[in-house]
Amino acid sequence: MTAVGETRDVAANKAGTGQVRSKWRTRGLQLFLLVTALVWLTPLIWAFYTSLRPYASTAVEGYVSIGGEYNFDNYLSAWEDGEMWKFFVNTLIITVPAVILTLWLASMAAFALSRFSFRFNLILLMLFTAGNLLPQQVIITPLYRMFLSIPLPDWLAGSGVMFDSAFGIVTIHVAFQMGFCTFVLSNYMKALPPDLNEAAFVDGASVWRQYWSVILPLSRPPLAALATLQFTWIYNDFFWALVLMTTGAKRPITSALQNLSGTFFTDNNLIAAGSLLAAVPTLIVFIILQRQFVAGLTLGSTKG
Repeated sequence: MTAVGETRDVAANKAGTGQVRSKWRTRGLQLFLLVTALVWLTPLIWAFYTSLRPYASTAVEGYVSIGGEYNFDNYLSAWEDGEMWKFFVNTLIITVPAVILTLWLASMAAFALSRFSFRFNLILLMLFTAGNLLPQQVIITPLYRMFLSIPLPDWLAGSGVMFDSAFGIVTIHVAFQMGFCTFVLSNYMKALPPDLNEAAFVDGASVWRQYWSVILPLSRPPLAALATLQFTWIYNDFFWALVLMTTGAKRPITSALQNLSGTFFTDNNLIAAGSLLAAVPTLIVFIILQRQFVAGLTLGSTKG
């Protein structure tokens, strides 16, 4: 009995030591995550603090200082004098159609690649994925010349070509983002039971019916996650609109922020307010789709 009791005591001591170590590891991980979050949030918090201060206050006190006057005049000035509301409309004209077209075309491509077997199935999927590995700056020169030469009707592009038009920017985003979306959706659709298609086929459903009524409704979680990511990426794009648009009034909000800077003078407080205003729509979209985004973030990441 004594030996058994000693064995139990040793096991209890080891279990207690393991629990203490696990507890300290958890606290250490939490502390690390807290510090990391503070490091990431510090620039955002400082930008918000700067946006509340008039330029005259920071000119006297300095940007790295506390005190002085605080108000929301910079936000009002950026919204009204900077006409940011017009650029928000330009951004939505580009972002919303680009996200819808990207997810629609990618879902159809993923359906064909995942639910049907043919010779070039894997090669096509690799081509879709390889398009995301190509740096944008590498192809800017041929794209620039293509945009100048491809004609468009005047109602679609005032310049008569894809250059300096919202339609041209939409096509660029669809082309570049479709590969990633196809890769994620195809992996998710491969995990769906093939019996679904067979049962729908037996019931007389066409290929389009199988895609629209069977597979697409089951793909809502990854579609919601991709919609959040795509809206954020396309909305925050700066490069394409800056290079392929010359008319300042047509540019989206990210490219139009430079309008808040003067030729010989830059009010950093005003730019901070404009930048925070530009970030609001992405926060709203993420809050609305947060549950679906978290639920669908890891879907499609496993091999089918």
